[in-house]
Amino acid sequence: MRDRRWRLAATGLVAAVLVPACSNAPQTVLEPMGEYARKADRLWKLTFIIAVGVFVLVQGLVIAAILKFRAKPGDDSLPVQVHGNPRLEVIWTIIPALILAGIAVPTVQTIFDVARKPEGALTIEVIGHRWWWEYRYPDERIVTANELHIPAGQPIHLELTALEAGGTTDAVIHSFWVPALGGKQDVVPGRVNTLNLEADEPGTYIGQCAEYCGLSHANMRLRVVAHTPSDFEAWVAQQQGPAGEPDPGSLAAEGRDVFMGSACVGCHAIAGTDARGNVGPDLTHFASRQVFAGAIFETNRENLQRWLEDPPAMKPMHPEANPAIGMPDLGLSPAEIDALTEFLLSLR
Repeated sequence: MRDRRWRLAATGLVAAVLVPACSNAPQTVLEPMGEYARKADRLWKLTFIIAVGVFVLVQGLVIAAILKFRAKPGDDSLPVQVHGNPRLEVIWTIIPALILAGIAVPTVQTIFDVARKPEGALTIEVIGHRWWWEYRYPDERIVTANELHIPAGQPIHLELTALEAGGTTDAVIHSFWVPALGGKQDVVPGRVNTLNLEADEPGTYIGQCAEYCGLSHANMRLRVVAHTPSDFEAWVAQQQGPAGEPDPGSLAAEGRDVFMGSACVGCHAIAGTDARGNVGPDLTHFASRQVFAGAIFETNRENLQRWLEDPPAMKPMHPEANPAIGMPDLGLSPAEIDALTEFLLSLR
């Protein structure tokens, strides 16, 4: 039985070490894809190497002491009782202090380095809602949601704060985290924190809110889409343009009438129309986004229709939360859902 327990314990330990290493998680800090992520990674590697060295040294001394001073067969005498060794006590106090001081120097340097606003950085305002992200490009006069678009190879300076839909009192702390591109930063209501990012190459990088912020916390995801400089300029020009205008008499035009005649206009904005709500995401170029609803659904007809049928079921919120949080069920008919879907998919 004792051998069996040891085998089970050994198997569990090996599995605990190896199984995480076999995962192919898109959100890993061990594969940095930007300069700011690499700075944190270099600090982590330095700390890890020192920690492993201390572990090996201490455990080696413990094992050596066990083997050398273990009780011999037939020897029942008590070991020599020693009150203490002041010299050793001073040594094993000074050495850890020197190790911690050595780690503190690069740690403080890295903290100040990653916090400093880089020259030539693109400034983007990030606002955390329950449960989605809003992005504002003040110089480009662009407002979008769920997807953060950036040029690859250029430092990005984020100014982060948290607001609640409609200015309600349900303010909570979020945490902005894109592990492949940079660190993690709290997003606090009424306060502006900053975070620097940079992507080496064009691509889509996955992130999420890393601070529990309510029932749909796990559904508050985000994407960073890095473009080549020319593609980013094209995206900016497209986002600065007017919303798509549906053809008269088309199903999309019927959907626009449904939108403008419903409670949608009280929560959402579409540039060039009377819809100027600021509670939910700006929908001016909704169909140009890969995802919606906190970046949990791909933007396609099927997902959009399911969403419009019953939003609270698709993305739950706490039953005691302020009703201004989350999209309510508008009680749309199947025909209205079809028309509204067509209209939203025309907004490019």
